[in-house]
Amino acid sequence: MAAPSPPLRIFISTGEVSGDLQGALLVQALYRQAAAQNIPLSVSALGGDRMAAAGATLLGNTTAIGSVGILEALPYVLPTLQIQRKAHRHLQAEPPDLIIYIDYMGPNLALGKFIQRQLSHVPTAYYIAPQQWAWAFSRKDTEALVAMSDAMVAIFPQEADYYRKFGAQVHYFGHPLVDRFSPPPDRAEARARLGLGVTDLVVTLVPASRHQEVVYVLPLMMTAARHIQTAEPRVRFLLPVSRASLRPALEAEIARSGLAITLVDGDTQQAIAAADVALTKSGTVNLEMALMNVPQVVTYCINPITARIAYYLLRFRVPFVSPVNWSVGTTLVPEFVQWHAEPAALAQATLDLLHPGPAREQMLAGYRHLRQALGDLGVCDRAAQALLQQAQAGRVSG
Repeated sequence: MAAPSPPLRIFISTGEVSGDLQGALLVQALYRQAAAQNIPLSVSALGGDRMAAAGATLLGNTTAIGSVGILEALPYVLPTLQIQRKAHRHLQAEPPDLIIYIDYMGPNLALGKFIQRQLSHVPTAYYIAPQQWAWAFSRKDTEALVAMSDAMVAIFPQEADYYRKFGAQVHYFGHPLVDRFSPPPDRAEARARLGLGVTDLVVTLVPASRHQEVVYVLPLMMTAARHIQTAEPRVRFLLPVSRASLRPALEAEIARSGLAITLVDGDTQQAIAAADVALTKSGTVNLEMALMNVPQVVTYCINPITARIAYYLLRFRVPFVSPVNWSVGTTLVPEFVQWHAEPAALAQATLDLLHPGPAREQMLAGYRHLRQALGDLGVCDRAAQALLQQAQAGRVSG
């Protein structure tokens, strides 16, 4: 009898909380599709706990070493290099059949250059490429991303068009979050799980998945929340804990604020689903909220020195910071960024959405159009099928 084929080996590199979520959805789909085709599969990764729970063997946990900004990145340089060296050794000792990059632009650019030098025979794919089409800072970076990727799987139509212009082989199957929120979670059920009444007025605060956001975004939200409480004393506040390591800092800031805010551990989705409106940082969570039909106000702040260097010296300009607004090309959800992020303005925008009215209805109508533009159910499985085919083709050609 012929010996069984060795497992198809796939390596995934990503970081931060959002990358871990997207990586977990992909790992689940890869194993699901491999099982359907009777393909033995082994996935190793740089990622986080969600990917590990989905079946990936972690070489390093990268959820806690992400940052936005120049100065903010400095504390994470050494930990990132250490994890990257470990990945280099693993890849050289056991070259996979496919390497998949997920977002995480700086570290993945460095890893991609290593792969091009040392393991150029290994097929590569970029799944959820950095959003250069939305706020390209460097044409050179875009060219490097394309050069290091034999294929790219885009999650927005505009992203697919953008990378094709640079010569990339691009697949577009829709946005993977469509699979996660079809249908969206039930608000009444979420409230029951969290001990909230059907008629309670609920504002969910989503300030941080990174330490720097605890420093720069959380205090701003706490001040805005005080304004909201003054204007509408009946409001109840929820704050999901995205990472357990952030909890002590969140507790300390809540204590300083004097507000009655309920921390929700391990159930961010329910905390958002229960809300009448969310006051949130920018990021993937904005799309999650849109797919859950939760009105939102978006804000973001970084180190003021970094912001001024980027704006005045590097001439960094972006029309939007929220992926919801990138997707539709207009201001569907209000954004308040850096020096425009005034607590009173954040509070008023949140109050405008708290009760039924034109602003709320217009946003919900925009969400419906956005949902239609993001593709049909089964996105992760279609992407997984394409990536498995690439891995198999690479094994045959190798």
